[in-house]
Amino acid sequence: MVHKTALKIFFMSSGLVLVKTDGVWLLTRNKQVYNTNNEKECAEKCEAERNFNCRAFLFTRKKLQCLTLAENTKMTVTFDSVDVVLYEKKIYLLQCKRGIGKDYRGMEAKTRRGIPCQKWAEKTPHNPNHTPEKHPNAGLEENYCRNPDGDERGPWCYTTDPATRFDYCNIPELECMQCNGEDYHGEFSRTESGLQCQHWDAQEPHMHGFTPKHFPEKDLKMNYCRNPDGELRPWCFTTSPTKRWEYCNIPRCTMHLPVSGLGSQCLSGKGENYRGRIAVTESGKACQPWSTQFPHKHGWIPDRYPCKGLEENYCRNPDGEKRPWCYTINGNVRWEYCAIPHCDGPEQGIAGTNVPVQVPLPEECYQGRGQSYRGTASITASGKKCQAWNSMFPHRHEKTPDRFPDADLRDNYCRNPDGDESPWCFTTDPNITWEYCNLKRCDDHTQKPAPNDPPATTAQNSDLSTPTTSDCINGNGKDYRGTVAKTARGRTCQEWSSQKPHSHKYFTPVTHPGAGLDKNFCRNPDGDVNGVWCFTTDPEKKWEYCEIPRCFLNECDCLLYSSNNMHHCAGTLIHPQWVLTAAQCLQRPTEPSAYRVFLGIQNLVASEPSLQIRSVQKVLKEPSGADIALLKLNSPVTINDHVKPVCLPETSLMVGRNAVCFLTAWGKKRGTDTDNRLKDVEFPVLENRICNRPEFLNGSVKNNEFCGGFTFGSIGNSGGPLVCKDKDRFVQYGVTSWGLDCTQPSKPVFVRIPSFVSWIKNAMAAH
Repeated sequence: MVHKTALKIFFMSSGLVLVKTDGVWLLTRNKQVYNTNNEKECAEKCEAERNFNCRAFLFTRKKLQCLTLAENTKMTVTFDSVDVVLYEKKIYLLQCKRGIGKDYRGMEAKTRRGIPCQKWAEKTPHNPNHTPEKHPNAGLEENYCRNPDGDERGPWCYTTDPATRFDYCNIPELECMQCNGEDYHGEFSRTESGLQCQHWDAQEPHMHGFTPKHFPEKDLKMNYCRNPDGELRPWCFTTSPTKRWEYCNIPRCTMHLPVSGLGSQCLSGKGENYRGRIAVTESGKACQPWSTQFPHKHGWIPDRYPCKGLEENYCRNPDGEKRPWCYTINGNVRWEYCAIPHCDGPEQGIAGTNVPVQVPLPEECYQGRGQSYRGTASITASGKKCQAWNSMFPHRHEKTPDRFPDADLRDNYCRNPDGDESPWCFTTDPNITWEYCNLKRCDDHTQKPAPNDPPATTAQNSDLSTPTTSDCINGNGKDYRGTVAKTARGRTCQEWSSQKPHSHKYFTPVTHPGAGLDKNFCRNPDGDVNGVWCFTTDPEKKWEYCEIPRCFLNECDCLLYSSNNMHHCAGTLIHPQWVLTAAQCLQRPTEPSAYRVFLGIQNLVASEPSLQIRSVQKVLKEPSGADIALLKLNSPVTINDHVKPVCLPETSLMVGRNAVCFLTAWGKKRGTDTDNRLKDVEFPVLENRICNRPEFLNGSVKNNEFCGGFTFGSIGNSGGPLVCKDKDRFVQYGVTSWGLDCTQPSKPVFVRIPSFVSWIKNAMAAH
């Protein structure tokens, strides 16, 4: 399943139009850092920036830090980062012109005949009449095509050809879309990151079900961007094997479309055009306003769906449900249908009214595993509404009606197309991908679970594990629900519902109702990669991390000791008798018997009953000189909850750049003084073309290596694992090799395990 970051058009009071993206960081060196109280103050810093032309700014909600940026997403690489919001000036994102293009701020720097443009600030080969000093607001930076004098023929530039003083540029006219672009029929064929779109009738490099044959009414021509499934905006499959799909950056023709008075005031069909003002569910519960996220968090935000009529708290049908519905203000009832009068007159109902009576369906059940179930249940075991099978929001998937023609994947009814334990569905909750349905077997006479009972199973794409009340953490601790209430430095935590001594409007039980912000317990409401934290009761220290041990290892991390009994390197158990590590860890001593491997521990100084120690029988280094090696232990280890082999990749392909990866090692985190516990840090994987830029690692990353997003502090050990989530399991894709530095931001580089899977398997088989 692929998660997508939502974009939002944002208007500052000054009239500045920004594009807002949550959870995205820009990799750039040309920036300035300020302390501000909110996004508005940060926007003002961007507008007042004099060190460079500010195209975008980042705002971190926890630290209240503002970074003004000279670059935007069109000019540099991005990667995921929690607790940060990116704002980009929309004018610098458009690569086309409106009218004569006087406000064009794109980066085209050649004339229509292909002649490079002269820089506006230079005086050769042509002495310009129009300069940055004369036109400070015309965007005359670098040598980009501009229209400072309002020329009727559009943007132009002085040329670098001495024989041609100036010429016009070939800037395309603005293409735009209405609403979410479901009716867009333009010819954009590149994604927002610049990737070429795959043809809709092609199945390479990505197989899919969105073909012109199956969707003849969706205008799936050539490789043009389209929105056949009601997404946030037009998108396409890409021609990159590592990037399945991406949105296209097509601007909306009108930012705010009026919705009042449009559509029907009564129920016709499924009520998708209903624009009446009923705001009460059929059981009498008041509706939650669509623009709020409390008490129920959801994805149907009015700014994202400007044509769905999501005004106030009126009943609507934005997702093709059976009839209009709404989220309720009852925290225990997420949503319900509304009773809307039919357009063709009163039906049999309550005396004296035209409100129809909902005739209850007989209790439904399923036989066997429910593969033959064809009922109309559409609620999960925990009470969540099912997502329609032909929809890709909020969860993109491959269980579509065209790919499973015999599974009867109609509407959002519970089904079992893949032979699971019982009927299930994708949910409309963005945080829970799927759940089993609120159904029982026909021969099962036990009580059916109520909608508010705990779910029968955890979701495939939820956090790394279910919320735990024990005082240990899994992964980054986002699911931690223990009772530790002190930071790693011993400071008492401030209650999440309190605003004293520290004001924090972003992290409260109201803003994050599902984050477990009870009392003053350590939590991780923003998914901080470094783990759980809290605001402190110390007026001089706003927040700190908490030091909480890990519950158990998802992969077996080992400690490699040399004969001098000093901690030397890390490694990973890949077989009961084999450890994978870095070759550099085995330079001295040279005898295998001089090394010992410690497994099943999480603390370097504590004595743990789960500890297993093995000597090394054989050392095998990769023959081409890559920094990767195998250790054969003198005897197999005992596999248990504390010692488990990690999975290796099955193919030679790497995970995508946006994969969820974790670097596991012994190392010190910011906010703590200890460095003896095993920790994991979430890590974005970057492409080598980015790592090898002169300002970063300057071409030193080899083809059989890759780098990760830069981190701060001494987290990481040579030989340690980088694991990434691949489908429903974690797989080791990297061995930590070099680039770690305790004194400054680290630039870790890993050996690509997929490049050496064959060698690993053959070496183990031969010895």
